[in-house]
Amino acid sequence: MVKPPKKLIFFLLFSMLLISFGFYSYQIVFTPNILVGKEDRIIAIPRDADFKTVQKLLHEGNYVQDLMSFAFLSRMMGYDKKVKPGRFVLKANMTNLQAIRTLRQAKQVPVKITFNNVRLLKDLSEKITSNLGMHPDEFEAAAVKFAMNNTYGFNKDNLMCMFIPNTYEVYYNVTPDALLERMYKEYTLFWSEERKKKAESLGLTPIEVSILASIVQAETVKQDEAPTIAGLYLNRLKQNMPLQADPTLVFASGDFSLKRVLNEHKEIDSPYNTYKYTGLPPGPINMPRINCVDAVLNYQPSNYLYMCAKEDFSGYHNFTDNYREQINNANRYQRALTAEIKKGEALRKAGLK
Repeated sequence: MVKPPKKLIFFLLFSMLLISFGFYSYQIVFTPNILVGKEDRIIAIPRDADFKTVQKLLHEGNYVQDLMSFAFLSRMMGYDKKVKPGRFVLKANMTNLQAIRTLRQAKQVPVKITFNNVRLLKDLSEKITSNLGMHPDEFEAAAVKFAMNNTYGFNKDNLMCMFIPNTYEVYYNVTPDALLERMYKEYTLFWSEERKKKAESLGLTPIEVSILASIVQAETVKQDEAPTIAGLYLNRLKQNMPLQADPTLVFASGDFSLKRVLNEHKEIDSPYNTYKYTGLPPGPINMPRINCVDAVLNYQPSNYLYMCAKEDFSGYHNFTDNYREQINNANRYQRALTAEIKKGEALRKAGLK
């Protein structure tokens, strides 16, 4: 039997290896390997992540079918040395090549951030960063620095006025400084020439309008009543009367669960005590909604100087410009409140409540 030449054997083996390598290379590059048979998903790669972090996220999140082939091609394409943070959409049945290009080119999808019902910077920091790749403490520290160094008129007391409650789109890897500048940009867009002219006609700056709006917001749950309350407080400001707004005492006390303001609270020595000090407090007592800011700018003119919760517990108020009538309104409310408390106690004793 004639043995085939060694060169032929070598050629055949080499050809088989070349074909196998070519087939495997084709599979690595062009065969679906991401979310095979599944739905599109988002992956968030944090700041300071390295390639090992990416591999761990892909593996533990069941994004990739063959992690070894993804890692091999990543190294071939240099992605292992150029990991970029962000929030990316990985589509079902993506190839390694498509996925790596998406991650390497930082083709991000934006993140929605929403914040409202906020009183303090700490609360805002937690809400605004909940979907972002930054820690609340990072944002809070940057905000304090911004309050100290900005040239826009904001300080540690009134900084909350810069944040207009809404839903915004930003990128997952946005830095704290860039986010603050973005919020200032949104603030300048909100304060259009029309709004600024209305504020000027009231003798207030935009920041002062927001401070007053925060008090109006805290005073009523009825938005249709807000312009009337705004007009009442504007009347007091014009006459240099103390605002005497109970919600400012709640803020000054630091006890936001406080349901009933007592005379002892009126003695708190704080610039937020509008019983003790005239004018507006140095900052907002909450983050006012857009409709409350506009309620101040479009206030309802009146001669009202006093208001008291209605005795029907509807959430609305009785308004007057007469102090004696205010006392009568307050007495009616107190009688109704006492009767309601007694009714509740009777029901509890009867086991009906």
